[in-house]
Amino acid sequence: MVGSYNITLEGDVLKVGFGSPAENTEIVRDAVAAVKALNLQGGKLLKINGPASLPVAVALTHEVGHLYGAIGVFDPKMAGYVVAISHDPEYQVGDLIK
Repeated sequence: MVGSYNITLEGDVLKVGFGSPAENTEIVRDAVAAVKALNLQGGKLLKINGPASLPVAVALTHEVGHLYGAIGVFDPKMAGYVVAISHDPEYQVGDLIK
């Protein structure tokens, strides 16, 4: 989706990033619309990678949080995905997935 926020799915990684300049009010709406347009089917684990403001991150994880058993968010300092949401006993909140 072209707009103030861009999202693509590559395997189990949701690639996210800013598009055209905008305020968070518009970016959040565009981010939610972009993730809904993907018609995600859900699964065991979704990893999110790319820049996001705090409002965008919250909105995105809300949209996908119940579709997947766990959500990991990339932390470049740790070179891995930190589990931020889990409904799956295999993943605990705070786990690092390399």
